[in-house]
Amino acid sequence: LREVRPGAAGDRVFAHWRGPRRRLPDSLCLELPAVPMEGLLERIPSGKAQRVRAKLRKLDALGIDARVVTGEEVPAALDRLLALHRLQWQGRGVTAEHTSERFAQHLNRAVRPMVERGDAMVTEFRLAGDVVAADLTLMSPRLAGGYLYGADPALRARKVDVATMLLRHGARETSAGGRATLSMLRGSEAYKHHWRPESVRNRRLLLAGPGTAP
Repeated sequence: LREVRPGAAGDRVFAHWRGPRRRLPDSLCLELPAVPMEGLLERIPSGKAQRVRAKLRKLDALGIDARVVTGEEVPAALDRLLALHRLQWQGRGVTAEHTSERFAQHLNRAVRPMVERGDAMVTEFRLAGDVVAADLTLMSPRLAGGYLYGADPALRARKVDVATMLLRHGARETSAGGRATLSMLRGSEAYKHHWRPESVRNRRLLLAGPGTAP
């Protein structure tokens, strides 16, 4: 089992496994408490917090509107998200899998049922009626984390801080849903550390049948 977060169901499987087993380190994830944006701003120095508030005021002045899509809207919203993701990474080192037809088909099969069960959320951000960014967030009863997003490069030209926009929305939705943790998922990029997150190491659990024991 890959990428098992401490305390996840995989740990219970590991604890009761009767055959050979081994636990290995996997990816490092960064996590924040699921509180509204103002609570996250209290975690950082006042000077940085003021700069973030200025970015938020700019977002509000532009009139960017966030809307969570319904299950029946998911297929079209995913098409727009992937198109924005390709546009965002055009000419740069995009993950090849994210541009493949196989990946698009996988998302289309998986995400709508997850949205309808409350295990995922797709959000579109509109400016003057046009979708300029979209985000796919995965959710469990205790945790939510952004999985994939796409943003029109025109937002950078307008000096829109997309990461701050996504974080505010994610913090609001995650805290409103009663979850305890907002995960920034895998990776230890510098911009994530601005928020003073907690580091959590996922684990890889190797489980073998009793017949494979020495």
